[in-house]
Amino acid sequence: MTSSCPLISNLTMVWIESMEHWQLHLFCIPTAVVSFATFIANPVLLVCIFLSRALRRETRYLLVANTLVADMLFLILHLVTLIVNAVKAEMPWFVCELFTALLVTAYSCAIITVTLMVVDTFAAVRWPLRYHNLLSPAQTNTIIGVVWLLCAIYPFTLMMIMKEKICNDNVTVCLALISLGYFKVKNIGGIDMYFLVAALICTFVIFYCYIRLYMVTRTQGIWHSRFSRARVTVLVHGVLLLLYFAPGFVFALELYIFQKKNVSQDLRVWINTVNANFLMLLPRAFAPYLYGLRYREISESLTLLLHCHRRNRENTLP
Repeated sequence: MTSSCPLISNLTMVWIESMEHWQLHLFCIPTAVVSFATFIANPVLLVCIFLSRALRRETRYLLVANTLVADMLFLILHLVTLIVNAVKAEMPWFVCELFTALLVTAYSCAIITVTLMVVDTFAAVRWPLRYHNLLSPAQTNTIIGVVWLLCAIYPFTLMMIMKEKICNDNVTVCLALISLGYFKVKNIGGIDMYFLVAALICTFVIFYCYIRLYMVTRTQGIWHSRFSRARVTVLVHGVLLLLYFAPGFVFALELYIFQKKNVSQDLRVWINTVNANFLMLLPRAFAPYLYGLRYREISESLTLLLHCHRRNRENTLP
């Protein structure tokens, strides 16, 4: 057994004791419900986008599709680890690290993509005549690929750094906080600063774009009505952005207080459980429905798809 095994074993055992004491495994119920609702809505919207030639040629809808794909990958990985933890099945530490790296990649990709959606909206309003010529679908797909690559570099680099140093034994609980917290204990990689700085950069870009949007459009009269489409759209996107970013800041806080002696273990477990099984799932539950309602073209494509399905079903009936 390597020197890291006792530390990892102690972290997981203390965590399990606290979760069993507070019966926090019950949080798997809302997780399953939210995941089920998302797995129904996301594929439908993805089909609407990719079956429509007009939608899949527009940057904003390709970004929406990438967000939905990243959310589904995140939910699948999260649900698998939750089930494994609930049934107390042992998992090799390397597999747990792989799941953590994929979770971080999917979550970071969703965050960066929603940030790019704000930048895309700013470009569409700021340069309306040149907007459709700024990026081709192929260039947009290249940017999306680069985003996935950038999001994967940091977590997988950490895995490579620790490949020869980590414990090879099985663990009874696999959590991203414990996996990344182990790096923090070993002073490797500046984990908490990575999440905090990345979130702050994305937040700055979003605020800059929205402030510039308001300055550009304030004389056009679209903000005068209390329930104007511009106000409602900004409100909806603002709420969605808050739901995406707030859990990231909470997770950065979790890493900061990880193994702080003046913070009780029960408090750390409660914060992580609520954040991972509730707060992180909220944007993924609301996103497909808000996108489907707010984007007229997606709504129309969905209506057409349902109409065609209903008509085909009627034609096949005897």
